Amino acid sequence: MTNNELLSVIFIGLLLVMLPAVGLYGMFRKAGIAGWKAFIPYYNFWVMLEIAQRPRYWFFLQFIPVVGWFITLGICIEFVKPFGKFRFYQHALAALAPMFYFIYIGFNKKDKFLGTEVVRKYKKSPTREWVDAAVFAIVAATIIRTFVFEAYTIPTGSMEKTLLINDFLFVSKFSYGPRIPNTPLAIPFVHHTIPYTNAKSYVEWIKIPYTRWFPSPVKRNDVVVFNFPAGDTVINKDEFQSADPYYDVCRRFGNGNIDEGRKIVMADPDAYPLVIRPVDKQENYIKRCIGISGDTLQIKNQTVYINGQPTSLPPKSETNYYVETGGQQLDETVMKEEYDVDVNNGEELQAAGPNKYRMLLTARAKEKMLKSGLAKNIIPEMDTSLVTGKVFPWDNLHRWTVDEFGPIWIPKKGATLTLTAENYSIYERAIRTYEKNTLETKGGKFFINGQETNQYTFKMDYFWMMGDNRHGSQDSRYWGFVPEDHVVGQASLIWMSWDKGIRWNRMFNKIK
Repeated sequence: MTNNELLSVIFIGLLLVMLPAVGLYGMFRKAGIAGWKAFIPYYNFWVMLEIAQRPRYWFFLQFIPVVGWFITLGICIEFVKPFGKFRFYQHALAALAPMFYFIYIGFNKKDKFLGTEVVRKYKKSPTREWVDAAVFAIVAATIIRTFVFEAYTIPTGSMEKTLLINDFLFVSKFSYGPRIPNTPLAIPFVHHTIPYTNAKSYVEWIKIPYTRWFPSPVKRNDVVVFNFPAGDTVINKDEFQSADPYYDVCRRFGNGNIDEGRKIVMADPDAYPLVIRPVDKQENYIKRCIGISGDTLQIKNQTVYINGQPTSLPPKSETNYYVETGGQQLDETVMKEEYDVDVNNGEELQAAGPNKYRMLLTARAKEKMLKSGLAKNIIPEMDTSLVTGKVFPWDNLHRWTVDEFGPIWIPKKGATLTLTAENYSIYERAIRTYEKNTLETKGGKFFINGQETNQYTFKMDYFWMMGDNRHGSQDSRYWGFVPEDHVVGQASLIWMSWDKGIRWNRMFNKIK
């Protein structure tokens, strides 16, 4: 366990034992115990066990990482029983909102300390036992999913062959520090939409600003799960969502002019129903972090350069190449086992002329094919299309493609940028949308929050994410920077993989 993970575990544990302290003060006094004991971390829970006459070893179980959190919640439930609290909703309040419920019990004149004799006399019905067990399981799973790790399934081929469709992953929330949900009032285990409906699975009665406990920076080459930056507004139909983002649709309808396209979309709400989502309810994406905050990134001839230095491709990343062989027949078994190419899959191999093929190869397979002599020559397939609005920043000034891109500076928290006509389109969304400012340009001058200035100091770190399948990935080349408040966690382990059966060789593989 890293220092960052250990600090997170300790902090959450301390939070659980200190949040109820004010209410415990009143409850201790009703039980004939000195109220000051409520404010000593962990000792207050030892006293609670003494009052409730529950096993003292529960106190020590609280110090087991993660598991101890649920022991703490269980002690809260046991402690309210001597006050005559046996109903389901009362136990739910004791576990989920002790900081409020204990104050109510401790300071109202109606509730009295009745002692443990009433607890021994009380018997739960079998139905109540099952309900309590189910609720506790839901609470436990929700806490683990929020603060520790979350299961994630690979839906597309954008990370192949590093990650395959229907790989099932564990995503560590500790790696970058647990992020507190922006919308905590939500149906458990549902992301943003109630299944089989178009209804939201959350309410925004309570909104929590971006908060991350013990933050740790994303590192280059980490495989990261994050909320889709362009997913704050979506067209709420299956064929759109993040597959065809709202902003792309607007640019397409407006022939590059997003404002004109937006008018078309807004004029037909039946065809294009819009939904605005908070950050934590935007679609989850998974990509590799290629550039971190403060880096200058450039792509030349498909090679990514960071701060002027070329970087190597991840070993299992893949892209399209034109391969010239010596005329030998391609053996189906050898191509699959040695080079991970399915000759019967038109997406992985196509004839491109005499002894020439278009192949989807990993970086490792490319080197191996050249070394073995199977290939005489391998040339990367380049995307040379210059389509206005196709790639970030969607303007006529930066005529970039997915294979020839940049240079571009990635914003860093605390760094000050001088706005110019050349970089305005690159940074306007970060300044306006992600960092919640008003930004206008009039007569060649810039106005931020109503004040004329060409200087802006960033409030967050940003990252550049790209898929390992470089020609089959919707990534930062298409929608720009990923703000730190969108980062969910680090993909850490493949716990299951499925393709017409279990892919045993991928089980429990660490993600690199």
